[in-house]
Amino acid sequence: MSPSRLVVYSRRLSGLEEAMKMEREQRERSNTKFTRPLPLRRGRVSPRLPVPDDIPKPPYVSTKELPELASEHQFHDAEGIEKMRAACELAARVLQSAGELVKPSITTNEIDKAVHQMIIDAGAYPSPLGYGGFPKSVCTSVNECMCHGIPDSRQLQDGDIINIDVTVYLNGYHGDTSKTFLCGNVNDILKRLVKVTEECMEKGIAVCKDGASFKKIGKRIRYSVTLLCDWFPFGPYFR
Repeated sequence: MSPSRLVVYSRRLSGLEEAMKMEREQRERSNTKFTRPLPLRRGRVSPRLPVPDDIPKPPYVSTKELPELASEHQFHDAEGIEKMRAACELAARVLQSAGELVKPSITTNEIDKAVHQMIIDAGAYPSPLGYGGFPKSVCTSVNECMCHGIPDSRQLQDGDIINIDVTVYLNGYHGDTSKTFLCGNVNDILKRLVKVTEECMEKGIAVCKDGASFKKIGKRIRYSVTLLCDWFPFGPYFR
């Protein structure tokens, strides 16, 4: 008697599953070889960049200890909210400028240097620098690197995708944002994956308001695979 098999079917596809399904269908329709980005290889990490002494720094920079998470809910007054908004707006501007640098042959070290300079020119501190020993001012995650990649000497290749994660510390508050950019001629599968992910993010943002639960936000995010690995910091704590 042949062993029985249990097969579980789900009608809902995550963003990653949908992308993989599209890849399989494309292979079946075409005899041409599917072009994948080359596997990542570690490059050389250059020394950390200096920050002027007159720029205020988060407490963890001097103590070299990670900040403790707040045990109570945080309530911010109008002044605090305005400072958060200013920090987030600066992070968004820096991210947009960093994305314009993405092209084949540029290194993530070069992107880090540009981001670092933009942040300190604005009188802010690059939050990742020195956090838990992190040696750079921005996180650059290329292709299969899931998150918080360390910039190095590796050149971006035609067909890569890169997530740039910018966090700034301004007037005692952190502002954090990230986006995935396409480098050169990216294949349709990865384009679709990035597009679906952005759509899911917008669906989640649309639910955000005072009193909205994380559960409700999560329910609005469809067609995605969600792995809890970190969260974005807004306010006086960087996580």
